[in-house]
Amino acid sequence: MESILRTSLKYGSISAATFVGIYACLLGLITNHSFFQGHAVYLHAIQTTWFKDLNVPEAFGFLHNQVTPFSIESSDGESLYAWHILPPELYRKHEERLLKEPVGFAQDVTSRLAFKLLREDPDAILVIHMHGATGTVGSGYRVPNYRVLSAGRPDKIHVLAFDYRGFGYSTGSPSERGVLQDGIAAVNWAIKVAGIPHERILIFSHSLGTAVTSAVINHFVLESPSTNFAGVIFVAPFVDVPTLVATYRITGTIPMLGPFSSPFVTSMYEPIPPPRFPTFVRYLSTFIRDKWLTGDRIAEFVRINEAAGRKYRLTFIHAQDDYDVPWTHTLTLFHRVVNATIPGGILFEDLRFEKEVLQKDLGEAGTVVEWKTGNGVIREEILKYGLHDPIMGDSVVTQAVMRILDMK
Repeated sequence: MESILRTSLKYGSISAATFVGIYACLLGLITNHSFFQGHAVYLHAIQTTWFKDLNVPEAFGFLHNQVTPFSIESSDGESLYAWHILPPELYRKHEERLLKEPVGFAQDVTSRLAFKLLREDPDAILVIHMHGATGTVGSGYRVPNYRVLSAGRPDKIHVLAFDYRGFGYSTGSPSERGVLQDGIAAVNWAIKVAGIPHERILIFSHSLGTAVTSAVINHFVLESPSTNFAGVIFVAPFVDVPTLVATYRITGTIPMLGPFSSPFVTSMYEPIPPPRFPTFVRYLSTFIRDKWLTGDRIAEFVRINEAAGRKYRLTFIHAQDDYDVPWTHTLTLFHRVVNATIPGGILFEDLRFEKEVLQKDLGEAGTVVEWKTGNGVIREEILKYGLHDPIMGDSVVTQAVMRILDMK
């Protein structure tokens, strides 16, 4: 019995040591090598649509010529693969003409009927879709998401979906600077090529896309003249990459940084706690190349608009059962943004009491808080259910789009 126990302990120790060794090696590769770090952040090599041709949108459940595949050129010469998706009711009205159009990838998108229907309608709305890590424009829950984005006005709401550099059929390799250029290129295409005024452009973002969007809207609000949009929707956002690394749990249970991770939080009223060994985590974060400082950028966006007296609409949506990005990131982001609206700021604890007064309890549907200033409306929706990706296809997204458009 003693020998069996000794053997079990021996092999158990070897297994544990092996796991720790592999974990340390992976951590070392990710923190010290930009190639591995890029793949860890963007996961762009995981296509998930390998067996389908993106130039055949019908394979993803779309009507014949409802989607026009084309490309957008970034300022540094990368080719970004994109889909222009017609709203279903508009498609129905022009179905006969659309059926006679050429199919497949459009070398000149401006020659297509779908493009003309977008550009020539003075009431058309364009939603620019900024997707998350992994996959392509045709992956997973993104396709249902395009449908719920148009559902509120199925004759008016067009969707522009595109892949960042290094994703899908887009050229290049992703980096924070490069992907930001891609987001700017998509907006410039909408305004300068499609001719859609910025007040008729709404930006929808999910996961990594929320970080991209925060950088994009900050870029345009800092331009002279400043450019704003009808509204921005952030679904499953994160504060920044270092904070995400410190709070990330594999399958929602195993801390990515093990004992160095931030403690698990389930309370609606607690901010993201600091990691157990903050000095080590701060040191580790110095190796992170692309930090994507979402919280700082959105706060700056709000300060600029408040100072200039310009209108803005921000909606944050997160599910409590999100195992990829902890929903507490949205609580922290909401505080950062509200803090930016108040001269002198507001403590998280003080905002908690304000939220208790403003909060609407929707039972199993979760909770909603709206913070209104003379210029902006900031909405926080915490759902009980939705997970990380399926939430994109939920009715809450349609309602978020319509709510913003009704505020115009």
